[in-house]
Order: sequence, then C-alpha cells, then structure tokens
Amino acid sequence: MDVATSFAPSTELASRKHARKVRTVAWWLVIVLGIAAIAVAAWWFTTRPINVVGSRVRRGNVAEIVYATGFVEPQRPVDVSSRVTAPVTAVLADEGEKVVRHQALATLDAEDQRQTIGQLSAARIKAEQDERRALALFSQGWMAKAGRDEAVATANAARAAEASARAKLDQFTIRSGIPGVILRREVEPGDLATASKILFEVGDPKLLRVTATVDERDIPLVRTGSVAMMSTEAYPGRILRGYVYEITPGGDPDQRAFRVRIRPEQGLTLPVGLTLEVNIMAAERQNALLVPPNAVRDNAVWAVEDGRAVQKPVQVGIRGASRTEIRRGLSDLDCVVSNPSDKLKDGQRISVKGC
Repeated sequence: MDVATSFAPSTELASRKHARKVRTVAWWLVIVLGIAAIAVAAWWFTTRPINVVGSRVRRGNVAEIVYATGFVEPQRPVDVSSRVTAPVTAVLADEGEKVVRHQALATLDAEDQRQTIGQLSAARIKAEQDERRALALFSQGWMAKAGRDEAVATANAARAAEASARAKLDQFTIRSGIPGVILRREVEPGDLATASKILFEVGDPKLLRVTATVDERDIPLVRTGSVAMMSTEAYPGRILRGYVYEITPGGDPDQRAFRVRIRPEQGLTLPVGLTLEVNIMAAERQNALLVPPNAVRDNAVWAVEDGRAVQKPVQVGIRGASRTEIRRGLSDLDCVVSNPSDKLKDGQRISVKGC
C-alpha cells in the first residue's frame, strides 16, 4: 500500500476543519468589531457637545406691561331718556351742539295729556263750586259737619289731580340735566320715546377719561396710580400718557374682563369715541439682572459652566416683553442658554454661540 495515498483523506479533512475554524473566527471578529464600532459611535453621539445659543446676563431696566384696548368718553356722561311714553314731535338739538342745563332737546306729543288736564280742570271747577255751597250751608246751619268735610276733601283732591297733570305736562319736553355737548343723538321725529330708550348722550368734552378693558388674568397687576401709555392710528407715532384712577369692582363674566378708568394728562384733547391701544405699566425696575424670557423654564435656567449645561433654580421678578428679571440665582456676566431644548440634561457638554 502506498503511504502517501493512505493519508490523503485525513489531510484533506483537517484542512476543511481548519478553514471552517478560520471562517468562524473571522465572523466573530467582524461581530466584535461591529459592536465596538457601534459603541464608539454611540459614545461619540452621546458625549459630543450640543450646539446651543447662549446669552450673557446683563443689567438694565425692565417693565411689566398689561395690554388692553380702550376708548375715549366723558368723565361723567349723562344718558337722556323720556319719563313718559309718547311720539316725538320735534328734535331741538343735534350732535356736537353745546347745551345748558334744562335746555329743551326734544318735544313729545302731549295732546292726550292736555285733554286729561281739561277733564281734570272741569272736575276741579265743579268740586270747588260744591265746596263753596257746602261751606255756605254749613255756616247757616243747614249742613252737617260731615257733609262739609266731604265737599272740602273732594275739592282738594280735584285741585291736586289737576296740578299733578299740569306738572306732568313738562315731562313731554325732554331737557338736558347738565351743561355740556350733545355727544350722541339717537332720536328722530316720529320715534316713540320710552323710559328704556336713550335719546341723547350729553357730556363735557373737556373732561375726558379712557375706559380700558383688561383681561381678568391681568387685573391683579393693575393698581390705581399706574402710568398708562396709549396710542392710536388716528395719531401715528404719538404716545399719549395718562394714569389709572379707578378699577371697577365688578367684572364682565361674559368677556372675562374688568373696566379700568384712565385719566389723560392735562391739556390732552381727544375725540370722544376714539379707540386706543393701552399699555399699563404694572411694575418697573431699574438696574435689574436680565435674561431672555425663553431662558426661564419652571423657575430655572440652564447656565453654562466649563462647557457644560448646569440647571440652576432662580427667583423670577418682572417678566417683560423682551427680558425677564432674575432676583436670585444668577450673577453678573453669567451665561445662560437662551432657548433650551427639553432634551438638555444636567452636566451635558455644550458648544455655546453668543456668550
């Protein structure tokens, strides 16, 4: 038997086993290297600095402003209506016209009232005749005291009824209760005047106020004496000043708002009914420590320390439109993240732009 021939199958088998072993080792090496690469990538992504925008804490002035809308009206406007129900026969005053107290503004149809007065006058004349006759008979002893008293009482009642009707006749002339200017006229000849219908509004245009509507969420911030800065498209670029002198105790539950009265500064003349944008200075602080408003989340900020984000609790003061006051928790020249992400973690490496 040939020796080389007898050992050939064993050698070939060993070679195949060795090849399989090499391939297995190679696969495991690939898997290990893959896991290592993934771990390195994960480490790099989790530890690499996150790009953020920072802002340096600075000193400055800050104000808390309550925004509202308002309109100009007289300080003491008076609504004029009728005390009786009757058609309007004539309108004697127009909008913008100056009037004095008790001046006639309109007249009503009083024909029915005059007829009533005529009837009462006739009844009064008859009652007075009966009274005179009863007094004469009583003085002569021909009438009892009870009869005389009844005649006198009837005559007195008739006189009182006629006087009351004549006094009511004046109510058919609508008069102004105050001196001022007709601000609004809501009546025309032929209209039916009633006690519930406003015919005129009278006021003094020299004594003005601004009535502003303030949201109920902001009303705790408003106080009497607060400065109000107002603007209107009627006077572009002009800032009108005033101050709060009254806050109505009752709010409007439908609008969820309260009315605030503002007195314009002296010498300021504005058209009645003009609408205004109103900014009420609720609070103001000088030389305050300021950060961007979006930097504060849940009374905390993310400060930058040695290239890492550090969350710091702070005491917040005035929240202005562009800056927020920090009363405690930061110092001058600290750097904070202007608009931190919700994914930011304490101690995380960051790359800051802006500080």
